[in-house]
Amino acid sequence: MRISEVMTESVVTADCSATLREVGELMRDRNVGSVVICETGYPAGLITDRDLALDVAADAVSVDEEVRDFATRPLVTCESEMDIEEAAALMVQHRVRRLPVMNGDQLVGIVTLDDLAVRTGDLQLAQQMTAEVAKSALPEFFFHQRGG
Repeated sequence: MRISEVMTESVVTADCSATLREVGELMRDRNVGSVVICETGYPAGLITDRDLALDVAADAVSVDEEVRDFATRPLVTCESEMDIEEAAALMVQHRVRRLPVMNGDQLVGIVTLDDLAVRTGDLQLAQQMTAEVAKSALPEFFFHQRGG
């Protein structure tokens, strides 16, 4: 199965000069958990609702700051004709749950770990992928040393 078969075609984007407030409003108004950040019209980073919560709320960053300094970079993307197994491996390798989908140099969609899991209809694959991304993103949580 190809990424183009499971991706979401409508991608919410914002320019890197947008403020954190503007990006948060976009997320709220478009009911999404992430925004692809573009620089000179090209995808350059990604920011999630979790990023906003940690950067703005937890660290008391001004909502008037530009998003460019808070977006995850470098942006990890996949190609629309990539197999979903390859995309899942990219997510695990780079510890991400979302991949903007490119067709050459054009942004054509976005795929999430949940998309791969749900749309394949393979519950075992879904659980395995979710566990692998979680373990790679939070190794200390899963593999911490117990004191003795």
